[in-house]
Amino acid sequence: MKVAEAIPEFADAFGFEEFNRMQREALPVILETDDNVVASAPTAAGKTALAELAICRCLRDGGTALFMAPMRALTNEKEAEWDRFEELGYSVYVVTGERDLNPRRAERADILVMTPEKTDSATRKHDSPRYSFITDVDCVVIDEVHLLDSEGRGGVLEVTISRLRRLCDPRIVALSATMPNIEDVAGWLDAPPEATFEFGEEYRPVELHTDVQTYSHGDNAFADKYRRLYAALDKVEPHLREDGQAIVFVSSRQDAVRAAAKARDEVADRDIPMGARGDYDFHNDATELNNDSLRKGAPDGVAFHHAGLAKDDRNKIEEWFKDGKIQLLFSTSTLAWGVNLPARCVVIRDTKYHDPLEGEVDISPLDILQMLGRAGRPDYDDVGYGWVICDRDDADKYRRLLREGKEIESRLADDLDAHLNAEIALGTIRDLDDVMDWLETTFYYQRANANPEAYDPEGLRERVRSTLETLVDRGFVDTDSDLGVEGTQLGRLASNFYLRLPTAVRFADLVERDRLSVDAVLDAVARAEEFDSVSARQAETDAIDEVLGDTDTDLENGHRKVLAILQASMDDRVPSGLRSDAWVIKQNALRLLAALHAFADRFAGPRAANLVRRIEARVEHGVSREAVGLTAIDGVGAARAETLATGGLTTPGDLVAAGVDELTRAGLTAGVAERVADAAAELPRIAVEWGEFPTTIARGDNEMCEITVRTTAGSAAVGVRVTVNGVEMNEKRCYLSDETAVPVGVFGADEDLEFTVEVTFPELPLPPVRASRSVTVE
Repeated sequence: MKVAEAIPEFADAFGFEEFNRMQREALPVILETDDNVVASAPTAAGKTALAELAICRCLRDGGTALFMAPMRALTNEKEAEWDRFEELGYSVYVVTGERDLNPRRAERADILVMTPEKTDSATRKHDSPRYSFITDVDCVVIDEVHLLDSEGRGGVLEVTISRLRRLCDPRIVALSATMPNIEDVAGWLDAPPEATFEFGEEYRPVELHTDVQTYSHGDNAFADKYRRLYAALDKVEPHLREDGQAIVFVSSRQDAVRAAAKARDEVADRDIPMGARGDYDFHNDATELNNDSLRKGAPDGVAFHHAGLAKDDRNKIEEWFKDGKIQLLFSTSTLAWGVNLPARCVVIRDTKYHDPLEGEVDISPLDILQMLGRAGRPDYDDVGYGWVICDRDDADKYRRLLREGKEIESRLADDLDAHLNAEIALGTIRDLDDVMDWLETTFYYQRANANPEAYDPEGLRERVRSTLETLVDRGFVDTDSDLGVEGTQLGRLASNFYLRLPTAVRFADLVERDRLSVDAVLDAVARAEEFDSVSARQAETDAIDEVLGDTDTDLENGHRKVLAILQASMDDRVPSGLRSDAWVIKQNALRLLAALHAFADRFAGPRAANLVRRIEARVEHGVSREAVGLTAIDGVGAARAETLATGGLTTPGDLVAAGVDELTRAGLTAGVAERVADAAAELPRIAVEWGEFPTTIARGDNEMCEITVRTTAGSAAVGVRVTVNGVEMNEKRCYLSDETAVPVGVFGADEDLEFTVEVTFPELPLPPVRASRSVTVE
């Protein structure tokens, strides 16, 4: 079936001219009905075209399509790949983080590309102007729906799809690798039998042979990696000698680099005929690679691939692998989910990996099957070969996986309290009946009825009811006499920031006790349940002790490690011994700090919010307390902020007063100095005007006065606090775009009076502005 005949107006949106057998069988249901569709097929069978057909049907009807990619690394690839839709006049927009979101582009997009996590976040905030676009989606394509069974991510995907169906009821087209219980997914999504497609191995373009290779696990993890590497090379060597290609999957980016370097030497020692040293054009192209290790290995036919590579390097490695110039490629699992780079032989060297937040964990069965599915090159090979290298004790587990596959289970119960709290906070659940109705929309409910022995469907409702009671008892949910339920401020904040509920309780307790300090904030974040699985390896102990020194803390193990990374990040001095996990821990800590900032703003007021905001900026940018206010200025990064602060310029007002010439003398180029000065001028500069405020007052007299707080440039949300002799008289918050009046009573007491006006910025990392006036009591 020719693409141009089946869907002529979108023929140019496809990268081929003719649909294959699998695509032809699914095409009529996708194009000619409104049914929800579930389709599973082996890797490389052509599922992407089914996604594109569903998108074309949606666009043809004037709708908006949402493509849910399984991971962030793939969303940008889809944006580039779908330039074909842009050329047809349709806009494609990848929804990224909160700060980078362009709501207008999202609203006008014809095709949205998002991860499950971004979609979850958007649906939680669907009633805000920034995220209202999510309720206008007409068709949702779920790529790799078997992620439902992924620990940590499966529950997110499940509740997000259920929520979308309640918010805007889009058509759902769910695609997956082979899964034994596809009928459960179809039942959950209400896909009828005629729209449920289970394409078996006979649809795989190349036959796949898989097996397990065992090794003897030793006491030295480093040595074990090399045992597994040599075993992997033994498996790929026969194929390399026949001009075949191989991919070896390893657990980390660093392992990919090291294994490729070692394999390059081993290939030479074994005298395996491969490489392209005689191809001078290729050799010259390889010299242009950004990565030193790739430059050395690529001409010998050995390379590595991971999401951390420069985009140009990654593109070249992919192109050269497709052309056969790279024969042996070491990669992380990202390659298995995204780029279509099949190889004759695939070996999984590592079945475990180190997660900064979880410690050593097994690579999921889904990832194992996805990686093995890359074996076999259509049009080049008749057979593909896949190997899992594992410890003898794990051999039966992996043989069973290869033989039987993996049923898709629900992971909703892992975080049932957090998911239920989110639905109540959103207002989609308003009473006990709604709770039960919501339960019936979940994959959890579907699997409970299909597998009663494992899920206990009889006790399911009681489990949910008990979870609801716990949410009420802990202050996340309010109830009334009519069995109505409503999210509290605590519940809504926990939902908005994806907090584990014990962390939300700890944050609320901290800010309500009004004991905020730098140490208390860092301690609360380091104690968060989100970091419970972080482990401190023996080799990291010295680095942790070096950072914490005499810090008085009862934190232990992983939480102590988190505190050390946070403290070191504030001054950009993370020791080399902690850097391998520091980035991931820091990014999660910044999310928690943003949440704690919101708690402080809501429950403790502007002063507390400003303190947390400054700590957050220091952790993010790695700057001193004196320089942190400068990070609020566009164009001023960490190094520039420190340079300016060292010269005595610590606030935006200082930069404006200094002028372009002085900034140039401080080391900025003329153009940068001008931009920085202009950006600084847009931030608020506060003046406190005391008016007719007295300098003396008789004992026993009193006088009502009015102080004016003015911004001479810029505008911002502020908190204004007045104290006398350290005791708070009044506090107000407002949006200051010009001036605000603050009434102050002056009373003749038994001692002289010291009045202080403090202006804080709850949303900006600017230091507080203070002004004082003394009154003598006569």
